[in-house]
Amino acid sequence: MKANKESLPVFMEAPGMIMRQIPGYGGMKVAYNQLPAGTDFTPLLKGLDNDSCHCPHWGYVIEGAIKLIYDDGTEEVSRAGDVYYWQAGHTAIVEEDIKFVEFSPQKEFEEVMSHVTKKMEELGG
Repeated sequence: MKANKESLPVFMEAPGMIMRQIPGYGGMKVAYNQLPAGTDFTPLLKGLDNDSCHCPHWGYVIEGAIKLIYDDGTEEVSRAGDVYYWQAGHTAIVEEDIKFVEFSPQKEFEEVMSHVTKKMEELGG
């Protein structure tokens, strides 16, 4: 099973942002994301447990940088060339325009993205 990033269905699109995802990879969802600097997921996660993402993610940063803030207060930055594991219980802020490939458990990812979509609608995004 394989897919080209251009063939992944677009889940969300806005100026400077495109999020592509496809389910069905052994219970995982595969995503290719491009997000502009300044993108802050914190307001979009309000209302989830601890106001944070409860889905773990594995991936690779192609270019750019993103800061993760975990529920315990620790922070880390994933940069171009980094392979990462982001444990459940986090939020994120894009520090530099970023492109990354990500793998996430499908059930948890869909729960979080459903919430994020509703929040974006509420906030007029």
